[in-house]
Amino acid sequence: MTTADLLQRALHHTDDPPLRPLPEQVADLLRRLDAPPRLAAHLRAVHDVAHQLADWTERRNPALSFDREAVLFGAATHDVGKTMYVAELTGPGSEHEEAGRRLLLAEGFAPHLARFAGTHARWTDPEIGIEDLLVSLADKIWKNKRVQELEDLLVARLAGASGGAAWEEFLELDEELARVGEGADGRLAFQASYPVHG
Repeated sequence: MTTADLLQRALHHTDDPPLRPLPEQVADLLRRLDAPPRLAAHLRAVHDVAHQLADWTERRNPALSFDREAVLFGAATHDVGKTMYVAELTGPGSEHEEAGRRLLLAEGFAPHLARFAGTHARWTDPEIGIEDLLVSLADKIWKNKRVQELEDLLVARLAGASGGAAWEEFLELDEELARVGEGADGRLAFQASYPVHG
């Protein structure tokens, strides 16, 4: 199977786990960039989790205003810079962050959408919005990784919008993250089933 075939499969695989497809504009971009199949699989897993978190946030706190489409786009593209820094798919590194933001801008995507490639690992920056926190959280919880500092920042935003107690928001978020985390093994296996290179 060629790399292009594997990429196509990663983008459209519908078996187990049943992950939502990436937005077509993102899938087209990944094909044009000859993205590593493993990257496409990772982006699908994070994008699917972002859908779940956005759904939960809307149900839990309907008064909270956030740009759902930006969250989904951000989750679908947050690691696009790894098309240039492929070694960061399997090892440490942050070069892909700013590179991804610049790549998305060069491809004609608006700055408010391109920003997630640069912010998904910097959730403590003062200009971070709730959308950035949701993308960052999706990028952690897809593999059932819990990051207290990140979760606390989201809880504070949720409590601020609802007027409720932070501990109540934490308990609700904790329950949702435990539920989403239960699917981590399937998502990890899906990602691992695709090679970095063809």
